[in-house]
Amino acid sequence: MFAASILSADFGHLADACQRAVAAGAAWIHLDVMDGHFVPNLTMGPQVVAACRRATRAVLDVHLMVEEPERWVEPFAQAGADILTPHIEATPHIHRVLQRIRSLGKRAGIALNPGTDHRWLTPILPLLDHVLVMTVNPGFAGQAFLPEVMPKVRAVRAMLDAAGRTAVTLAVDGGINPETLPQAYRAGARVFVAASAIFRHPQGIEAGVAALRRAVPTAPPSPQPHPREDVDG
Repeated sequence: MFAASILSADFGHLADACQRAVAAGAAWIHLDVMDGHFVPNLTMGPQVVAACRRATRAVLDVHLMVEEPERWVEPFAQAGADILTPHIEATPHIHRVLQRIRSLGKRAGIALNPGTDHRWLTPILPLLDHVLVMTVNPGFAGQAFLPEVMPKVRAVRAMLDAAGRTAVTLAVDGGINPETLPQAYRAGARVFVAASAIFRHPQGIEAGVAALRRAVPTAPPSPQPHPREDVDG
């Protein structure tokens, strides 16, 4: 399943970009929120999420690359996010953050940087609906995929399955394209966040999504992430 990351979209035509990506087969729209502190870049606030919400009914997956994510959960939830994914490295109060996300009726995700041990997830497994493993160091689009993160993707999937959390979605984010996607798929990821591969494809958004779809290895069908109707209630 594909999550189209608008970080590489044309912000002058954002509604059109979201709608085209969804029509082409992207199930989620991924929004990278960066505060200039947790990561060096500065991107978007709740207003952009609200604009995307007006443009599409697709799942809005908000990736919070911010310090003190507890300050931002409610504004982004109110803006229309369906999934809120802070970084485990960003706060000492991650239980509180995840509990707050769930109390607002949203799916609670957690993101791990490439250098973060997957065992950090152990105490929070019961609170998770979604795990995002970074396959680049976060902060900028267009970085090269880190294949050395694949053992961690496998370890996270095994940890979730062993804990009976088989419905938790496992995503990878960073450098995902038709060449790297098969590695992540074989490691156990089933949600693929792609920015440049979709929105900067030389033949357009539709061709970008189609190229990713062709890259998915042939395998028996895997359980699909919940549609937005399930997210809401």
